[in-house]
Amino acid sequence: MTTPAVPASASPTSPTPAPAPAATSAPAPPPAPASSTDPGSPPAAAQTLAPSLASPALPGPFPGGRVVRLHPVILASIVDSYERRNEGAARVIGTLLGTVDKHSVEVTNCFSVPHNESEDEVAVDMEFAKNMYELHKKVSPNELILGWYATGHDITEHSLIHEYYSGEAPNPIHLTVDTSLQNGCMSIKAYISTLMGVPGRTMGVMFTPLTVKYAYYDTERIGVDLIMKTCFSPNRVIGLSSDLQQVAGSSVRIQDALSTVLQYAEDVLSGKVSADNTVGRFLMSLVNQVPKIVPDDFETMLNSNINDLLMVTYLANLTQSQIALNKLVNL
Repeated sequence: MTTPAVPASASPTSPTPAPAPAATSAPAPPPAPASSTDPGSPPAAAQTLAPSLASPALPGPFPGGRVVRLHPVILASIVDSYERRNEGAARVIGTLLGTVDKHSVEVTNCFSVPHNESEDEVAVDMEFAKNMYELHKKVSPNELILGWYATGHDITEHSLIHEYYSGEAPNPIHLTVDTSLQNGCMSIKAYISTLMGVPGRTMGVMFTPLTVKYAYYDTERIGVDLIMKTCFSPNRVIGLSSDLQQVAGSSVRIQDALSTVLQYAEDVLSGKVSADNTVGRFLMSLVNQVPKIVPDDFETMLNSNINDLLMVTYLANLTQSQIALNKLVNL
């Protein structure tokens, strides 16, 4: 089932640079102007004129201090959907899934929704969106509908899409991802809508920007690291590293981090850099977490663990050889 076609006109907004890499926050862009209370006046930039929504878009304070935490799989899925879009399609849209608590709003998953769009109208397959969400709930029952995303560098006036998600989520998030790389980078913005206007007359919706931060699980971090390595590969292809290579890479990163910390401490002691109490507390907490072990005892424990690992590896290889030999004998 598709929604009835509704008028649509693009509203330009000034793009902002892409946010910083993972574990950093991107400052929210300036708020989009509110719509006029006069039904005859032309719409302002980055606004959507729509009938009253099924429920208030912002019934209370946005949880997490108006911060949205995105996981890498979201951006990868959106870019993949954009690359696989139908011929002639200008953009893709989809549903955002995740969790909400009093401390944060995390977008952990998403899926694209088929739609047909022209300069004057848009039709979205809402039945497909409902079925996909029901399937996702069977796998991840804790994930809720948080809003919707669209590729592009600005907000467009497709009010019916946002009205549908306003009925599915009390605080629907609208995420825009600039896959066209207009400024040479991918601009990622998040908004939440607020009703504006005079009661009893045509209501407008103002999109207020949210701060976007990036979070990842340990498994996602491995994938992100591999993707970053492809930037330095001539053919953009990289293979998986062995366990020993991963340990070596982690050791190099730890060594570099310790060198940076030691250089900072030396600069503070020599007066080249002013002391920062926050950094000092972090360093003190880090030092206190290191267990106090006599160097000789540590070396003995390490050698013992290495010997155990080598013995397990030897027994595993011996078992594989015995199984292969038995198969040959049975033939």
